[in-house]
Amino acid sequence: MRIAARAIVILAFGLAGCALPPPPVDSYVLARSALEAAKAVDAARYSPGYFHKAENAYRNAQALYKDREYDEARDEFNHARDLAEKAENSARLIRYKNGEVL
Repeated sequence: MRIAARAIVILAFGLAGCALPPPPVDSYVLARSALEAAKAVDAARYSPGYFHKAENAYRNAQALYKDREYDEARDEFNHARDLAEKAENSARLIRYKNGEVL
């Protein structure tokens, strides 16, 4: 009995070590929303550098998410969100300076 109990404990700890971190759903949603907001102000036209970098980071994060690399995906989603927000702000500023109304 004693050997069986030890085996169960070892097996339980071994399986617990294989647990994945929780999926970064919040980061995923925030990055998608930031990209949509940047698209709404035509950031691809007015701030293409930031916008295309944000899209690339978002695609990379989606691939990592699909592969269950959740920690890396979270970082990449956050990076995509930051870039998309910069693209949106930059596009809004440029449009404001040009006299365009949003």
